[in-house]
Amino acid sequence: MAIQFMRLAGAGLTALALAACQSGPMPNPDRPDNQAEAWNMKVVGFHNLQARSAYQPTIVEQNGRWIAYIGLHGGTRMNTMNGQLENNGTAIVDVTDPREPKFLVHIPGERGEGEAGGGQMTRICSGKQLPKGDRSKVYMLRVFGDQAHEMWDVTVPEKPSRMNVIVGNLRSTHKSWWECDTGIAYLVSGPKDWRVRRMTKVYDLSDPAKPVFIRDYGIDGQQPGATGQPPFELHGMISMGPQKNRVYMGHGNNKFGILQIVDREKLLNGPKEVTRENLNYPQVSRLDFPTNSGAHTVLPLLDMEIEHFKKSQN
Repeated sequence: MAIQFMRLAGAGLTALALAACQSGPMPNPDRPDNQAEAWNMKVVGFHNLQARSAYQPTIVEQNGRWIAYIGLHGGTRMNTMNGQLENNGTAIVDVTDPREPKFLVHIPGERGEGEAGGGQMTRICSGKQLPKGDRSKVYMLRVFGDQAHEMWDVTVPEKPSRMNVIVGNLRSTHKSWWECDTGIAYLVSGPKDWRVRRMTKVYDLSDPAKPVFIRDYGIDGQQPGATGQPPFELHGMISMGPQKNRVYMGHGNNKFGILQIVDREKLLNGPKEVTRENLNYPQVSRLDFPTNSGAHTVLPLLDMEIEHFKKSQN
């Protein structure tokens, strides 16, 4: 899967698969379905990432440059920079000029195809943001396939170095979340004793060099020792941080979906032992979807008035 770069007009910032809007006509509702159409944006750059399949990018400003940290699906491709066959992992690309993206380095991932290998997930925090980080450094939280969560020093994007393995010996990972202002990380993980492939391991990564485990968390019924059919596994979460005090968790990619809203303070500071009562304690609300619908990604649009719903309420 290649990566296309677009430009956001007025913002002047480059973004991977985002971009710059420019004034122009509105979309044509009578356009035939088989014709491509672009509204308020245009492609300005492209990179094939050494023919590696991209899954999830994170783009940050770093010392006057814009760097894309791109998680990759599993597979094996030739690294054209060193002539070696490497398992797909993480691609690091300088996109300061979106018309001429520069491939900086590839960090190999786990052997395997699709979601069974690679290094699909990246999150980036600066040491200037983290409460106990080195202010001169930039850190990358990434997955090593389904096996582990790792911390990398990417202060010099061309020379990434692994600092530690936060947690390993897993059977799955996926879409994690890292709060740069607090350092709290919610790691989608698959410990072998849980009844589902994916749940949440919560860590304090405010000092990336010294990860501190906080707790294991999931929906009641997913934990070791529970009985009956377990609720469907976690896909990912989005935290609103301490100000809004909510974590939104989506379970089920495309079926048996569950939207779970969790009190962040209770999750972090409540009782930690994995029991039914302790798992239910932080839960504010839960919505079970029809069996043929998944929650997948749950992005809260807080303090935003949506015209369609406004009309419905009236």
